Amino acid sequence: MVVGDVMLDSWLHGSAKRLAQEAPVPVMSLEATEDAPGGAANTAANLVALGARVRLVGIVGDDACGEELVRVLRLAGVGIDLLTVPGRRTAHKRRLVTSGQLTARYDEEDHGVLPEWAERELLARLARSVAGAGVVVACDYGGGVFTPAVRRALAGVPLLVVDAHAVAPWRECAPAAVLPNYEEVVGLLGGVAGAIDRPSYLMAHSERVLELTGAAIVVTTLDGEGTLLHRSGRPPYRTYARPAPQHMATGAGDTYTAAFALWLAGGATPEEAAEAGQAAAGVVVRRPGTAVCTRHELLRALRRHKGTVHPAERLARLLDEHRRRGERVVFTNGCFDVLHRGHVTYLEQAGRLGDVLVVAVNSDASVTRLKGPGRPVNPCEDRMSVLAALYHVDYVTEFDEDTPERLLRMIRPELYVKGGDYTAEMLAEAPLVRSLGGEVHVLGHLPDRSTTAVIGRMRSLP
Repeated sequence: MVVGDVMLDSWLHGSAKRLAQEAPVPVMSLEATEDAPGGAANTAANLVALGARVRLVGIVGDDACGEELVRVLRLAGVGIDLLTVPGRRTAHKRRLVTSGQLTARYDEEDHGVLPEWAERELLARLARSVAGAGVVVACDYGGGVFTPAVRRALAGVPLLVVDAHAVAPWRECAPAAVLPNYEEVVGLLGGVAGAIDRPSYLMAHSERVLELTGAAIVVTTLDGEGTLLHRSGRPPYRTYARPAPQHMATGAGDTYTAAFALWLAGGATPEEAAEAGQAAAGVVVRRPGTAVCTRHELLRALRRHKGTVHPAERLARLLDEHRRRGERVVFTNGCFDVLHRGHVTYLEQAGRLGDVLVVAVNSDASVTRLKGPGRPVNPCEDRMSVLAALYHVDYVTEFDEDTPERLLRMIRPELYVKGGDYTAEMLAEAPLVRSLGGEVHVLGHLPDRSTTAVIGRMRSLP
């Protein structure tokens, strides 16, 4: 369950070619608007993308913004339990992006006290939802949802994760974890934020931070410097972030909170949960707008290595380990002689269909039988090495037969994927895959993108 301050994030995209007559400001020609869940709603959307079943409890107004927020949440698959309060404004953050550059932001928010009837109804909804939740995430951004009574209703929740601008009021709830940023912790300690060694400062005050928050775990976020996880009696555990532009970090904290909470609920250690949160945040800061990280993307980011080449027998054993973790194996095969855009596009698409992508490569002898004399252009070892370096490829292996049937029997993939101008009925391997309990999927074809065409153009050069 996620409870807290929901909002709508709107991104207004356009271009500016002149200055206004009224003032020396650019005139933006609006070309597109993107709406996305923000705040607690973004945390809920990320949890769904990561594979969780989510119930979102919060407050919206009876306005067009609230209606749009409900629409985008439903599209994201979030279970909605939002209370509409007449006369209240739904929080709305609009960002103007001119020719790819963030130029302005303006917010509409309502921080007024909740009416008594709304507080009673919110408490009733919490009581209905909290009992069946494996983890409760409270997103407190000062939007008025968390009255003292609402906080008291969450006291005693076995796994309560709090993402709050002010964590001190949550102390009496004894949360499992709180996730303040550096400035919030400095304020809690009574210090003044400055240009100091932030990790060292937090490490020196680790036990004091735990005492002041009343939490078993405190994760202090350091933006581009990563995070520090504090637990009593242990040295702080640090995660590291890959630097990204500040304007790309919108919603990254929500994504971190979602992955961290879900990993804790799944039985991970706090340190493992912190690494999951950091990896998930690292995915979304590479994207414009307010984004989510999917389960597949997070699992891939956590592996943190390029694809590896293995003999078929060892590969089958490795894939058994992935299956024991509940991961879905995707298998594809081909010659991949002279890698081109069509190959890369279809491998990216294939990688997104599951959790682990296996690419089987025809041996040199097999390519010659299939393609004729003069092929392959590149030896098998080189072809496998290039494929293993692609981001979406996890494992590469070789087969010497004309078809991958022997490999399919060994690997038994959940999904068999082919790219190109095929249909499933045209694939000789399709009946075997289905008999092994797998599915067959054919991806779209990029015209004029083929190895034969590339080689032909090369040979036609003077």
